Amino acid sequence: MLLRLDHIGIAVQNVSDALGFFERALGMKLDHVALEEGGRTEVAFLPVGGSEVELVQTHDPESGLGKFLAKRGEGIHHLCFEVDDIHAALARLRENGAQLIDETPRVNTSGMQYAFIHPKSAHGVLIELYQKPNS
Repeated sequence: MLLRLDHIGIAVQNVSDALGFFERALGMKLDHVALEEGGRTEVAFLPVGGSEVELVQTHDPESGLGKFLAKRGEGIHHLCFEVDDIHAALARLRENGAQLIDETPRVNTSGMQYAFIHPKSAHGVLIELYQKPNS
């Protein structure tokens, strides 16, 4: 079951440069910056309401995010929904013919399980599902 919109991921060329706009012009407050995927991705977390904006920069031009930036430039990369049971959510998606990028969940540095649904199955939108630890 979907619980809430967890975050909107925005692909950026440079997290520090992008923070200038989001902090100064929009007045958002940076919570923290983390290196994910073994240091290949840098993510700035900006809480807003009960969700977040994540500014995502890759350090690997051959990654999915690197290819996205090369092809499309900066902009909204994905929507992420928190789920209560990621395995059940993925099973339901498979049962309904969805194309998954991740057949089994990955785990980030915070212990959250996550998986991506291919945009071809979601009308052109890359969707990420998150399950928090101990959910």
